[in-house]
Amino acid sequence: MAETSQVASKPSRLRTLAKAVIDVVSIVLVVTVAKTAVAEPFYVPSGSMEPTLLIGDELLATKFAYGYSTASLPSFMTLPESERLFGALPKRGDVAVFRWPGDRGQVWVKRVIALPGDHVRLEHGTVFINGEAATLTPDGTGQAENEDGSQAPAARYIETLPGGRKHTVFKLMAFNRLDNMPDTVVPAGHVFVMGDNRDNSADSRVPLRAGGVGMLPTANLIGRVDAIVGSWDLGLKNQPVWTWPKGLRLSRFFSGVE
Repeated sequence: MAETSQVASKPSRLRTLAKAVIDVVSIVLVVTVAKTAVAEPFYVPSGSMEPTLLIGDELLATKFAYGYSTASLPSFMTLPESERLFGALPKRGDVAVFRWPGDRGQVWVKRVIALPGDHVRLEHGTVFINGEAATLTPDGTGQAENEDGSQAPAARYIETLPGGRKHTVFKLMAFNRLDNMPDTVVPAGHVFVMGDNRDNSADSRVPLRAGGVGMLPTANLIGRVDAIVGSWDLGLKNQPVWTWPKGLRLSRFFSGVE
């Protein structure tokens, strides 16, 4: 009878193991589908989007806003560029996350400034879209944070794009080589993106071969940034562990992004 009991228990253990494996696989699939189809969190590693986004912010990118492609897969999965399903163009002023065309394994975040067919140029730091200037209204000064935790004073401006979308930008210096760009037409299937920290952003003003974005293919878009779900001051990472809690920026938790 003992031998019969042992033999009978083996299928039972196998069924239990199989059920556990199926449960784990099901959870992984659900999480993967959710991160692919609905939203995915991303961390901000640089100051190129200050003051809108700070180093250490955790963003929630809404993926269905622009449709789906291989760029929509969870960020650790890198596949060649594909066409978009249920594709929709961003709106001027959207903050978007995307796969960098120079290395699709890297995820970047910038603001969409111009759409396919738009004429875009810069004159002394002012953006012109289809001949209409974006207005820059002085808004005091702020502190731009560098990746090493140091800070630099920056002039704040409220930029209003043609169409009325408003956001805050930083200018670290009065004159910068990126402040001027000749009139350029955004090609079909591309958008023109810029960082809000105008003097510290490798964006569409900088060619891809020089480490920038160039004109961003819409196939590389991942999603629209709608919210900051958490934030921690990465400048404390080299400090004693017991000091880390004071780096939590609670006021930024679950805040919207303009």
